[in-house]
Amino acid sequence: MSGPDYYIPAAAMAVALVCKLPALRANGRDPLLRSVFVLLLLGGSVFTFAAPPTIAAVNRWTGVPNVSAPLVYCLMTAFSASCLVLMFNWRGGPAEEIRRTSQRWIAGYSVVIAAIVVLFALGDAPVERLRDFDTYYANTPYIRLMITAYLLAHNAAVLMMVSMCWRWSLRVRGWLRAGLVIIVAGYTISLAYDASKMSAVAARWLGHDLDYLSTYLAPPLAAFAALVSSVGFVLPLVCQRVSDSWRTWSTYRHLGALWHEVQSTVPLGTPCVRMSWWSPAAIRVIQRESDIHDGFLRLGPAFDRHHRDTAYERARAAGADEETARAVADAAMVVAAVRATAAAPEGADGGDEERVALLADGPRDLVRISHALRHSPLVAAVRRQGAPAGG
Repeated sequence: MSGPDYYIPAAAMAVALVCKLPALRANGRDPLLRSVFVLLLLGGSVFTFAAPPTIAAVNRWTGVPNVSAPLVYCLMTAFSASCLVLMFNWRGGPAEEIRRTSQRWIAGYSVVIAAIVVLFALGDAPVERLRDFDTYYANTPYIRLMITAYLLAHNAAVLMMVSMCWRWSLRVRGWLRAGLVIIVAGYTISLAYDASKMSAVAARWLGHDLDYLSTYLAPPLAAFAALVSSVGFVLPLVCQRVSDSWRTWSTYRHLGALWHEVQSTVPLGTPCVRMSWWSPAAIRVIQRESDIHDGFLRLGPAFDRHHRDTAYERARAAGADEETARAVADAAMVVAAVRATAAAPEGADGGDEERVALLADGPRDLVRISHALRHSPLVAAVRRQGAPAGG
């Protein structure tokens, strides 16, 4: 892998990091947001400092041959810990338990980071190696312990992630389960990365040469594993937002029939609120609900309980369930009130203003009433005759 192969994923993580900054400023105490921020920061740092051009530059700036090796190993070890901490916070549970578990993993991996620094300082690695440090120094005193420490720490985190995500995926459904399965796939690839690195190092210990596994196979495996795992982390969040947006727009669209029905009673010259084309769907739904409630207030004097009760009884007799029958009854009363108001704009009076509050019982009820307006034969009969089925 060349420099750009490392810098492109690093840049992608940097962009994601910048996108998360506003949310972090607004909710800086949220453990999940902090975990995501640290994960992105460390992940981007690993790719940046593991790139051969960066390795050479750091070695040159510090004047210490191969100082980039412990730096990258420390970043990878910290990244492994951050993945575990993120998963604990994402999975949820008692806050104190999450905090204790996270602190234990952070403490354990901090010890590994300290050991990496100490072992490098004790060892001797005078020949700069940009791509094959692990295998070139696999038999060097202290350095080989440093390499073993970071590989074992990384492998332990990967195994923990695979186990934890798989068990969690068996208890959930939907996009979260899909994301967890993808994360498991990504970390399974990371196991292949660990296996190739460990095999190459072990081969050096036994006097054999499998350096190509570490030099040419492991890096693309690491990059691919990071890509797949990132998709797994992002997929549930993105798809949940898309799903929420779709439901909001569906609610807006389904309220259309009821909105048009009550808007027909708006007096000429009444000012209306115009929504810009970029207005969020949630704001549009709120405005449409508000217009419907205003319409109910105008129609209140014309609401007639007789229309509602008759439509309800006929809907139940036709086999409708309780919720559907209530929606059909309310829709029939609205249609009858609209017709009565149109026929006598100043004289319609059903004397049943109590029904206004019942009609406005939440957005779900409004959607059901709107659906009945469009699809119920009983409501169509009221629209044609001015009363339920000729009543």
